[in-house]
Amino acid sequence: MKQERIIWAYKDYFNNFINTLKKEEARKIYYILDMLKVQERVSSKFVRYLRNELYELRAEYEGNIYRIFFIFDDGNVIILFNGFQKKSQKTPLSEITKALKIKEEYYESKQRFIDKH
Repeated sequence: MKQERIIWAYKDYFNNFINTLKKEEARKIYYILDMLKVQERVSSKFVRYLRNELYELRAEYEGNIYRIFFIFDDGNVIILFNGFQKKSQKTPLSEITKALKIKEEYYESKQRFIDKH
């Protein structure tokens, strides 16, 4: 049996977003995160690859659409970045750009940690 993936949030980006949601909306997102923990592949209804190792978790609740950006690190750990409520058909480029900057920041801080130890 495959080991459960570890999921954690880098800095406060994810927590700041999830704390703005209603309990039911947050519950839907955590349901999808639980699938990511244990399933080898998750339906594209819930997870979509964007670019440059960046994925989006896709949740919908009562007509509201939510996206949370994340990456896989070492094939196992999932690091959550920023999230937002989607209001248009396409994921806004500004949100993707923000997530890619957070990803760079994450890898730089990880490298600094490795270099120190």
